[in-house]
Amino acid sequence: MALSRKTERSRPDSSHWLMKDGHVLASLETAESRLARAKGLMGKSDFSGAYLLPHTKSVHTIGMRFGLDVAFLDDGNTVMKVISLPPNRISGYHVHAAAVLEAQAGAFERWGIAVGDVLEVSEECE
Repeated sequence: MALSRKTERSRPDSSHWLMKDGHVLASLETAESRLARAKGLMGKSDFSGAYLLPHTKSVHTIGMRFGLDVAFLDDGNTVMKVISLPPNRISGYHVHAAAVLEAQAGAFERWGIAVGDVLEVSEECE
């Protein structure tokens, strides 16, 4: 299943699986509310999965205890840009982004996430 708006709104702060090319990469949490998107991963000492922020065009790591890998996704769930964001930084604003995917720094390299990849969400681990 693609990262469609229908899937994203299925339940608040939902948990699914992040997939690429039919392979599970990581567990995925989705921030649905404005408050959940604003808080993001702040307050966590580490995070092993991925965090999806729909309707987001910019993120920050102010107050974060670890750096992030950040992918800006278009409305077709294609990775448009990937950056590494150390603690206490603000990303640029990406006008064409429909969502942002975050993970602890180093995760995207392990998972093989790069510009041009089309990402998916599944409710079941295959």
